[in-house]
Amino acid sequence: MHVRSEVTWPSIPAMVRDAAARLGDAEAVVDGDRRVGFTDLTGMISDAARALMASGIERGDRVAVWAPNSLVWIVAALGVTTAGGVLVPVNTRFKGAEAAYILARSRARVLFTVRGFLDTDYPALLASAAAELPDLEHTILLSGEADEAAIAWADFLGRGSAVTEADLDARVASIGPDDPSDLVFTSGTTGSPKGVVMTHGQTLRAYLDWCDFADLREGDRYLIANPFFHIFGYKAGCLASLMRGATILPVAVFDAGDVLELVERERVSVLPGPPTIYHSLLDHPDHKSRDISSLRVAVTGAADIPVELIRRVREELPFERILTGYGLTEAGTVTGSKPDDDFEHIATTVGVPWPGFEVRTVTESGADAPTSEPGEVVVRGETVMSAYFDDPEATAAAIDSDGWLHTGDLGTIDADGYLRIVGRIKDMFIVGGFNAYPAEIENLLLRHPRIAQVAVIGVPDDRLGEIPMAFVVLGPGPLVDPTEIIEWSRDEMANFKVPRSVEFLDALPLNATGKVVKDELRARAVSS
Repeated sequence: MHVRSEVTWPSIPAMVRDAAARLGDAEAVVDGDRRVGFTDLTGMISDAARALMASGIERGDRVAVWAPNSLVWIVAALGVTTAGGVLVPVNTRFKGAEAAYILARSRARVLFTVRGFLDTDYPALLASAAAELPDLEHTILLSGEADEAAIAWADFLGRGSAVTEADLDARVASIGPDDPSDLVFTSGTTGSPKGVVMTHGQTLRAYLDWCDFADLREGDRYLIANPFFHIFGYKAGCLASLMRGATILPVAVFDAGDVLELVERERVSVLPGPPTIYHSLLDHPDHKSRDISSLRVAVTGAADIPVELIRRVREELPFERILTGYGLTEAGTVTGSKPDDDFEHIATTVGVPWPGFEVRTVTESGADAPTSEPGEVVVRGETVMSAYFDDPEATAAAIDSDGWLHTGDLGTIDADGYLRIVGRIKDMFIVGGFNAYPAEIENLLLRHPRIAQVAVIGVPDDRLGEIPMAFVVLGPGPLVDPTEIIEWSRDEMANFKVPRSVEFLDALPLNATGKVVKDELRARAVSS
């Protein structure tokens, strides 16, 4: 599909330093009124890394970042990798219990977070879980008021004076392609998030390929609305931009009007995102009055895409290149569309396998599914994870003895090699670009004192693609209505997981083995 660029860096910090040497004062990040060049950005990252080393962070230690897209997120995260630590991004939509699980499971020693984003006090959300986090030694505020529980960013950076530049250089030189770079948690049908370990070499290989796929160029202006806690925002966004010398424009909260203004003012050329972003831009009254002629590259995916949307993006927005792809945290991007694909292929397929990947669809027996017939999508390649963090059972279930990663997705491969995703064995559905896993949502709902049994499905939604719907069997107790359960859910889980509708049943439909028959629930949802 394309000629692969050669990976010449041994590690992410080596890549960042090389970008500074090549690009100097060219703009690396524009965040509001702040404009930072590549040299200054690398200096800020080094300051954060020395402060982490002074705080006791050794190679391989996990450090979490729970904060919105911003310049300081980039500095903190890359400070972690520069100090030899392993970055653990945390979803900003998570509530306290959800974030505490990630911190406890990863045994994170340091947490970077904020106060005040969307009126949320993140350290306060963790207060009740402090006893469950014995490994967490330092909480550092990237923004917001410090107190006895969390120190200020400036005070943290002051620690770095105890570590010399020579000490830091030695640490960076010790980091190689096989060292772990990040630990990103992804949920599964068991309801417990699993940690995906990726190495520096795998990450650089995967996202240099992404740069080639997207035709990302030095001097591009890359607006990143995809959250940094997700690989689409961090790796296909921040790291890709640094590799190619593009300017990063982080967006913490997506607002179509604000984005259109930013595109015009900053001459944005690259704007990836889930289909909902393009829907919002097309439907905004300013999209025809703003000068957005600088836009060149759109990359989408992660949801079923109407052909009409791709047609409108092509005809009503100035993008020269509209791409879609299929990827997962466990492997990075696996397939992608071709630059000359038509609307139908961009919307209804996820393209063809990338160099370095083998992709098959297999039957339950493990045999290849016939052409254009559904089977489980399995992938094999150099950027597939080697294991889930401290979870050999989950690893064995996901990666077979021949090295094939079983994705749990149902797909078809046509005679031309195009992959279509037709269903999800794991019942996963996608809400506005975020993977939602019924079993995880069900486990959270079962914490409600009145819910005895629950089953969650995804139902179609014009704006978000799919949204959660919960079928609930109540236990004994006082009356409760669906609205109360929905409001309770808003306090207990990330908003993309919150059921938008709740239906009470006397009993869930079960098959002979006692499993919930979700097809029956889907049919009920359609008819209601």
